Amino acid sequence: MLDQKQHVKLPEGSIEKNTTTLNLGPTHPATHGVFQNILEIDGEKVVSAVSTVGYIHRAFEKIAERRPYYQITPLTDRLNYCSAPINNMGWIMTVEKLLGLEMPKRVDYLRVIIMELARIADHLICSAVMGVDTGALTGFVYLMTYRELIYEIYEEVCGSRLTTNIGRIGGFERNFTPAAFEKIERFLKEYPAALTEFETLLTRNRIFMERTQGVGAISAERAMSYGFTGPNLRAAGVDYDVRIANPYSSYQDFDFSIPVGTTGDCYDRYQVRNAEMWESISIIRQAMDKLKGLPDDVYHADVPAYYLPEKKDVYTKMEALIYHFKIVMGETEILPGEVYNAVEGANGELGFYLISDGGRSPYRLHFRRPCFIYYQAYAELVKGAMLSDAIVCMSSLNLIAGELDA
Repeated sequence: MLDQKQHVKLPEGSIEKNTTTLNLGPTHPATHGVFQNILEIDGEKVVSAVSTVGYIHRAFEKIAERRPYYQITPLTDRLNYCSAPINNMGWIMTVEKLLGLEMPKRVDYLRVIIMELARIADHLICSAVMGVDTGALTGFVYLMTYRELIYEIYEEVCGSRLTTNIGRIGGFERNFTPAAFEKIERFLKEYPAALTEFETLLTRNRIFMERTQGVGAISAERAMSYGFTGPNLRAAGVDYDVRIANPYSSYQDFDFSIPVGTTGDCYDRYQVRNAEMWESISIIRQAMDKLKGLPDDVYHADVPAYYLPEKKDVYTKMEALIYHFKIVMGETEILPGEVYNAVEGANGELGFYLISDGGRSPYRLHFRRPCFIYYQAYAELVKGAMLSDAIVCMSSLNLIAGELDA
């Protein structure tokens, strides 16, 4: 929506200043989500910006405080829906931390595979969309083929694609099928060539470089003051990664590097995400190799009080029926306590602060969503930039509306 120019009557002899108020969003296709930004522009230069935080607030945290623990997992799907499995695993591991549950190595490695696939799915969309926003559609269409393959892997594992609800407290709902492993192997074989070709198309493209270099830059100090994490912080030169700082799901067993940038601009954010995809491919390959030395029938821990028994046992064994009823109805005993658990989400540190009073639902639950923090800085990053640069800056931050307004 574009307002007419504001003609302000100024004292005689002064120069009249004309600016235009531009409503960028909340339903503009270039915002890639429901974001409302009120820009004041002088020509095509952004004079100031006001971002509306909480535009699609859905009260997930309060809803979660009225649900049994296992029913909260589907809520986390709706945070960063581009990499939903990482949200799922983060919440499940938070509950396991509260309960003091230890997972078998095979469960950890399977989780690593799924989380790294989700990271790739998220990053490839962000990098490809940056190309679209600078006028290059080909790379986006090409890489979407491989996001589709990742979604097929999700489907083999849990039956869902976008909002996955993948995993359970104590492990996975079911074992990975041979078809799932075949598709993972296919992805590892085909995607590196596709990613190489994508980078050839875009990374040294002169138009893309001129549109992204020096745009939306933020210093390491300023980024840390805001609370940046993930690729957006690493692009500014800070090598903080939760997988290294506080390893979970046996990430300490893997050999990988943390890509960092120097300028913190749109181009460095693009470069960091691309480099992270290569690291994720390496991690998945390592996990697949590690699985070969482990029993292939282990996909959950032996915790009958928290993990749903097999359906055939529910129909034939009284103890299994009791456990099934208690877990489904939220009547399992949850220890009182207070924990914070974080995972390295595709966008940064995704944390869950959980307080339990021993009831069937959390007493208090807070999601630390990285996009909520990035969006605070958006107005500062686009001030003084061109209107077209404001679009590219939003894409490079990879703002996800679902994660922003939990």
